Amino acid sequence: MKNNKIYPVQKSDLEWQKILNEESFRVLREKGTESPFSGKYNDHCEIGTYNCKGCNTPLYSSKNKFDSNCGWPSYDASLPGALEYLQDHSHGMARTEILCASCGGHQGHVFNDGPTQTGERYCVNAAGIQFNPDEK
Repeated sequence: MKNNKIYPVQKSDLEWQKILNEESFRVLREKGTESPFSGKYNDHCEIGTYNCKGCNTPLYSSKNKFDSNCGWPSYDASLPGALEYLQDHSHGMARTEILCASCGGHQGHVFNDGPTQTGERYCVNAAGIQFNPDEK
């Protein structure tokens, strides 16, 4: 399902392919999903911000990261205004897809089964984010 919204950061598929590796392009631009437990940020626990790998927009704080044992990086909240939420009825399920609000890059899905106070679990593809440590 193609989202026809015009985002602040616009690039052609060819431009995205030049700046993203194959896996990140597949996830961010083609709404793919990486294999569970394969992403480099699944067990990552440094202090900082996780940004969109496509446009470098800050999306998640390490303060909101938790180990969900689902195989993908999980957060109980996103940074305010960083994501767009779309209903996704693919694969015979009703889910809420999360996209970078700046470039429309597919991040994953958010579920209402989180163990923290927010009750939410943002299940994110590590191939769609990059970590920026806090400056000391």
